[in-house]
Amino acid sequence: MSRFTDLPPAAQRARMESTIRTYFDGCNEADVAKMAAQFTPDAVHYFPPGLEGPWVGNTTIAENWRRLVLTIGSAWSIERLVVEPETFQAVIEWTHWKTRPGGYLRGDEWYRFDPDTGLITEIRAFYASASDGRSEVTLQGYDYAAGGHHMAPPVKRPHPDAEYAATEH
Repeated sequence: MSRFTDLPPAAQRARMESTIRTYFDGCNEADVAKMAAQFTPDAVHYFPPGLEGPWVGNTTIAENWRRLVLTIGSAWSIERLVVEPETFQAVIEWTHWKTRPGGYLRGDEWYRFDPDTGLITEIRAFYASASDGRSEVTLQGYDYAAGGHHMAPPVKRPHPDAEYAATEH
């Protein structure tokens, strides 16, 4: 198998995008194995202060997202994605839907990829603002609908395995 760094830039770009989209599919499916497979074993996911981060390790990252799907009905949509194979980095704009309590959070993430494997080594999350109890955390004054952003979760909630699925529909 070729090293990721030896692939042509177009192949690197396609694989980096596919890795991120597969990771988000795994998040929405609450599939720990699918999510974890997109990361190096020692990957780190950083968060803004006060959010119990960073999460260290591919399995830890995946298990924490599954927990949020099953407890608060998390679902995610990718709004924008930019990939830069020359630096093994990407950035996305996303929405984190919190369907059980209601509301959502908008933010961005910077990704770093391992040059040998093409797997994610690091995610740094940046939120629109610190959550202060509002159900919708967004950039003040920005028209998300006009910008083409999702205005509802891209998948049905609650997830069939959710802890609250039997009591809420």
